[in-house]
Amino acid sequence: MDLRIASSTATVPGAGQLRRAVPLTSPNSVQSDGFYTEFSNALKSVSATQNRSSKLQREVQLENPAVSLEETMVAMQKAQVAFQASLHVRNRMVQAYTDIMNMQV
Repeated sequence: MDLRIASSTATVPGAGQLRRAVPLTSPNSVQSDGFYTEFSNALKSVSATQNRSSKLQREVQLENPAVSLEETMVAMQKAQVAFQASLHVRNRMVQAYTDIMNMQV
């Protein structure tokens, strides 16, 4: 579901200005490609993070002075966390599929 942040005029003392998420489409409409698109974009993002990490590793190995070791290590950790997160999502999806297939009708 696509959400936009709409500003509100109501204020709460000490909390600043409130914002509410407003759906772009009506609640009754069906989006056929929403999950597929979001999942595909997430996997592409993980792939891009891994590619950036590999590129930085290669540059450090070639002793490029413009690339720092710290930046490379942070990129490697980001790629690892992104991959682990996508792996957990995949495992949850497989488990949900297995649970649905094992349901008795």
